[in-house]
Amino acid sequence: LMQMQDRIIKSFPEVESVFGKAGRAQTATDPAPIEMFETIINLKPKEEWRDGVTSESLKSEMDAALQFPGVSNAWTMPIRARIDMLSTGIRTPVGVKVYGTDLGEMEKLARQVEAVLRNVPGTSSAYAERVIGGYFLDIVPNRQSLGRYGLSVGDVQDVIAMALGAEVITSTVEGRERYGVAIRYPRALRSDPQAIAREVQVALPGGGFVPLGEVAKVELTRGATSIRTENGQLAVYIFVDIAGRDLGGYVADAQAAVAAGVELPTGYSLGWSGQFEYLERAEARLKIVVPLTLALIFLLLFLNFRRMTETLIVMLSLPFALVGGIWLMWWLGFNTSVAVAVGFIALAGVAAETGVIMLIYLDHALTDVKTRCAAEKRAFTRDDLHAAIMFGAAERVRPKMMTVVAIMAGLLPILWSTGAGSEVMQRIAVPMIGGMISSTILTLVVIPAVYGIVKGWRLPREAMVRETIETGNPAGVPAE
Repeated sequence: LMQMQDRIIKSFPEVESVFGKAGRAQTATDPAPIEMFETIINLKPKEEWRDGVTSESLKSEMDAALQFPGVSNAWTMPIRARIDMLSTGIRTPVGVKVYGTDLGEMEKLARQVEAVLRNVPGTSSAYAERVIGGYFLDIVPNRQSLGRYGLSVGDVQDVIAMALGAEVITSTVEGRERYGVAIRYPRALRSDPQAIAREVQVALPGGGFVPLGEVAKVELTRGATSIRTENGQLAVYIFVDIAGRDLGGYVADAQAAVAAGVELPTGYSLGWSGQFEYLERAEARLKIVVPLTLALIFLLLFLNFRRMTETLIVMLSLPFALVGGIWLMWWLGFNTSVAVAVGFIALAGVAAETGVIMLIYLDHALTDVKTRCAAEKRAFTRDDLHAAIMFGAAERVRPKMMTVVAIMAGLLPILWSTGAGSEVMQRIAVPMIGGMISSTILTLVVIPAVYGIVKGWRLPREAMVRETIETGNPAGVPAE
């Protein structure tokens, strides 16, 4: 079967070489199960691919060509698969673990979960482990019969060990090498339970022999080929591969579908694992990191301006900066991930920085206009405020734009890269690129407008305070 898979994969013109491995290596460092085929595919450079073929479309074509009964395909990177198997035991993006006490009932529940997950949108493949599928030769001694013949359980076990498992009786020397010589019954006899019960003879203490079937029950039984335990409980895994959906959204839909379609008996439970565990841990950290980052930005802004108004104006720019990042993510078809969250955190810092620069120029322009009005011995009016805002917003437009262009020029090569790790870096860069576009518009237009509104509210109060200081009377109150 593995050779057939290799031939089919090699038939694709984009494939340079293919190498398949069945089972697992004889080492404790290999976490692969014995029933897994691991196929490593080396692809040709993308310049030699067919027109219009992408990595995702190529995986879809291969997956459609490699549909065999009883085999489920999971497409991942070799090192990533090893890390996932070592950390969670799951070699696919999503895994479901069935916990319980009876392996037969657990396999039944696992198959029900598999059937439900196949109908969830975004499921590429779903496969539940078949744990009850092995045949075992059971030999159970009959203690009453053993006592009647004067035999012990140990006597029967010694005969079974020699007849079926082999016993070393001597050794042979071949040159400088020494080999043990073992004897046991031939394979044709060892594979037939009735022949074993009839032909294997147990020596009696007083002489003579008795067939093994007279003192023990010999039969073939079905049992578990492998038994998993986790946290002291038996476990059966369901491996799920997804395509075209974000991990968090898929798991939410899958959990709802399983809850509605599978009824768990008492003593049995489900656990969701795989890369979803990483997502849950990352979301828990981000719930702490994101508010802490915003709080630090707010604190630094307040320490810089020493006024709450300017601090809130800059903080107001952050949601507008996120708009561009969200739109660009939607346009490129990117889903929310930890890398995207990191990009938005970085975007918040850059947006706050550009907002601070704009406010500094606005404050400088406002101070200059107020100084000129004082020198001319006239009141500071709303027209003077508008003139100061226009001058401050238009001043140094070139360095402001150069800052934005320099940041975007440094991020655009990441967006177009195709090397190792490019997918993660692209999801960090996309929110920043889109956010810088909307942040630039915000910095040049929205912040001056909000600044003018806030300062305009203060004009009547400042005029009242100034008149009170000059005349000694509150504004609007006639002097006696």
